[in-house]
Amino acid sequence: MAQRRYCCDPAAVISCKSRRFYGPALSFILADGYRRCKEERSVRIRLPMTKARNMIQFAKTGLAGLTVAKDEPLIWGKRTYLMGIINLTPDSFSGDGLGSDVTAAVEQALRFQEEGADILDIGAESTRPKALPITAEEELARLMAPLEAIASKVSIPISVDTYKAQVARQAIQAGAAIINDVWGLKAEPDLADVAAQAGVALVIMHNQKTRRYENLLPDILASIKHSVAVAKEAGVPESNIIVDPGIGFGKTPDHNLEILRCLQEFQKLGFPVLVGTSRKSTVRLTLNLPGSDSSQQLIQGNAATVALAIAGGADIVRVHDVKEMLSVCRMSDAIVRGWRPQNWKG
Repeated sequence: MAQRRYCCDPAAVISCKSRRFYGPALSFILADGYRRCKEERSVRIRLPMTKARNMIQFAKTGLAGLTVAKDEPLIWGKRTYLMGIINLTPDSFSGDGLGSDVTAAVEQALRFQEEGADILDIGAESTRPKALPITAEEELARLMAPLEAIASKVSIPISVDTYKAQVARQAIQAGAAIINDVWGLKAEPDLADVAAQAGVALVIMHNQKTRRYENLLPDILASIKHSVAVAKEAGVPESNIIVDPGIGFGKTPDHNLEILRCLQEFQKLGFPVLVGTSRKSTVRLTLNLPGSDSSQQLIQGNAATVALAIAGGADIVRVHDVKEMLSVCRMSDAIVRGWRPQNWKG
């Protein structure tokens, strides 16, 4: 029996009278037969005419109706989706922080879109080890001008990497279609209310302050299940939830490798799985590379983690090197998911 994978396909949506300012109904379908599930939900929202084309099209309905690279509909299980990282921090662990340089941020966003990114993930607070937290006001000061500029230029969905409800609220108003919470609603549970009220998608990532576990995988899975329950209680529909095991967050390098080896366990949660291994210290340590290294060897190590994450069931991979990882995704999808390019003559 084929494994069921939840999908969102605007072509399969019913009861949608207008898609200009009214969001399409949310509908689950399955990649192995496009079977419709029971729940449908439409959201009415007023959007300024100056917003980018994608924000008008998405109409704040979360994942249903999203179009990604090359205007393809987002269909879970069809292929892996590539999320390009845009760091607005001055102290990024990966050395690619742009600060609040609006021009550089827009240029990078457009380059990522041209290179094949499906989603942009914009963050304005460093998550590197021992980084000092910043206030919501500081985060907004870094975030808003680049976010607004990017939203006016790109046609692919924008995710904002924040755990603060205040930041998420303003980011959504500026054009974010996804909120990526690196604390999985444990830092500010009110963020779930913001996502629910706006109808946007929510990434729930596992994180904790220590690296101690009684039983690694069961502990992480139980934590994510708790966070999902918080989101659902706030009114976030299951169709708008993505889970992330949190590679590099509250985990040792051995923990990270074990999670990647057993990634299929996270599929059992019943939600799309996002994996972010790009330029993480586990790759550097495994390959004995210095912390500042961004060489071809690091890219090759990242590529191995992306390919194996896809083999393990990852639906989204979050990367710094979009152009290079696109080829990795396509080749992996051809093997794992049966994806084929257009005009295939195999």
